[in-house]
Amino acid sequence: MDWQAITARIEAAVAPHIGTGKVADYIPALARVDPARFGMAIVQGNGEMITLGDSHEPFSIQSISKVFTLSMALRHYGEEVWNRVGREPTGSAFNSIVQLENEKGIPRNPLINAGAIVVTDMLVAASNRDAMVQELLARFHRLSGDDTIGIDEEVAESESATGSRNRALAHFMAAFGNMANPVEDALHAYFRQCAVRMSCRQLARAALFLAYDGCDPINREQLVTRENCRRINAVMMSCGHYDNSGDFAYRIGLPGKSGVGGGILCIAPGHGAIAVWSPGLNASGTSMVGAIALEELVEATGWSVFG
Repeated sequence: MDWQAITARIEAAVAPHIGTGKVADYIPALARVDPARFGMAIVQGNGEMITLGDSHEPFSIQSISKVFTLSMALRHYGEEVWNRVGREPTGSAFNSIVQLENEKGIPRNPLINAGAIVVTDMLVAASNRDAMVQELLARFHRLSGDDTIGIDEEVAESESATGSRNRALAHFMAAFGNMANPVEDALHAYFRQCAVRMSCRQLARAALFLAYDGCDPINREQLVTRENCRRINAVMMSCGHYDNSGDFAYRIGLPGKSGVGGGILCIAPGHGAIAVWSPGLNASGTSMVGAIALEELVEATGWSVFG
């Protein structure tokens, strides 16, 4: 693979679009991020890392954290996870409450806010809210080989201060008996998991196990079973970008998860993991420049799961 030519092609494709899109200004701490930033990291199974732009710059991973908490819940609870959260796309915004009433408090999937709150609630029930966050951070440290990853306290406070809709979702689910802990305990952990700061390099390395049947190809640790790895990737493919998931699959053809901090994590099974960051978002909360970069990468490498 001629990575020099591929990275030059990606840089040329994104250059006219840098700074486009709208930053997530409903979270005050994210509203101040420079929309002209762009970084990308591609990590292969042999540990080789290819980087572009601001790949070392930490950013708020936001909903990308949901992939990792889902992997933790599946490891701890197994199939029981699916008794409390579904596996179907929503066609609705990430923080929509519309479907919850018809479906009796069971969220459509674990990658929308309601579903991720339930997954976090399950992890909190297995320990407590602070221990759950520390376990997530320890997992990031181990997977990335970097113990500098932490929580942006300003973002966590902003999340909580502007979290009325997430509180509404959680209380609504509690009314249907789908919350095991006090709402504020689950949300305390949820807001903090979304405020984790990671660079593209750290994020891609941490997710590499998802490209290799749940086993980290470098240290050989089995993080999730092969079956659960396949399920996580399937849910990412169908649900990872909210009401933009179909278009993302059409354009890029890889399991992925976006976050309103401007990050996108993508998995290329058998090839590696990719993290890209650019803060300007489309109307569905996916990085505009990040999606362009990924589309160009897949075109150049042929890594789409659809061939």
